[in-house]
Amino acid sequence: MDPTMAYRGLVLRLAANPVVRRALTVNGRRLALRFVAGETLDDALQVADRLHQEGILAILNLLGEMVTAEDPARKFKEQLLRLVDAVADRPWARYISVKLTELGVDLSEEFAFNQLAEIVDRARKAGCFVRIDMEDSGHVDVTLRLYRRLRAAGFNHVGIVLQAYLRRSERDLENLLPLRPNVRVVKGAYSVPPEIAFPSKRQVNENYLALARRNLGAGNYTAIATHDQRIIHYLKGWTRQTGLDRDRFEFQMLYGIRPDLQRALSREGYTIRAYVPYGQDWYGYFARRVAERPENLLFVLRGLLRV
Repeated sequence: MDPTMAYRGLVLRLAANPVVRRALTVNGRRLALRFVAGETLDDALQVADRLHQEGILAILNLLGEMVTAEDPARKFKEQLLRLVDAVADRPWARYISVKLTELGVDLSEEFAFNQLAEIVDRARKAGCFVRIDMEDSGHVDVTLRLYRRLRAAGFNHVGIVLQAYLRRSERDLENLLPLRPNVRVVKGAYSVPPEIAFPSKRQVNENYLALARRNLGAGNYTAIATHDQRIIHYLKGWTRQTGLDRDRFEFQMLYGIRPDLQRALSREGYTIRAYVPYGQDWYGYFARRVAERPENLLFVLRGLLRV
């Protein structure tokens, strides 16, 4: 197996261990603030305000996933409605991301759709864009179905995510193209068996570029979500050579990772947007960020040694 993929799988397995989870939940909260804006909406708004001053736009995301009862799912919906209302008064571009598992999709697809539609409707009135995050591979089909239902209902201010490490993503994109989708292309951060996902970093990168070129070439707005400078450099050159206007795509990165690169892209005149998560349910997100890069693991280990 590719060393990068093996590292990610190992870290995610360790993070799922109850002993490790308890230790990091108790001692890792302050370390998570490198990647998470904080636990409250006010924390997230303050970070977004600061980024705006630096020329970086924000995607606000209320952390939460794998909800197993209707009551907490409804509470997540209410918090997301408050988020939409809060960003409506901000001077920066209004943009949020939502996860279907925090809205109860594992309980009922119809229940989750009704919750999501209420959020998207409120967002339309507030001039806010909504990105539906793509979660683990078992939720791809239902995520695509609900995205299609929203588009069929006339909601055009909503986007989808495709993960380059999944073998199916090329076919999924082809099936979406008639909708002129606004797509965020990511590499993928979940632990997935090789029959579902490409086992090597090289294959993932090749598929990433293929997905981005295909959506851009079809004339669809594309969010290039990566910290990989080789991919960024390549797509900057490819879009110049093809004469693609910069208002047809943007670069997206995670809050707390490569802020220097984010500022540099902003100075070059590209649209750059940082994914700013917040909330109390930060552990799963934090674990995936640590699993993405060995440098992040070293940061955590050094921090724990100082506890």
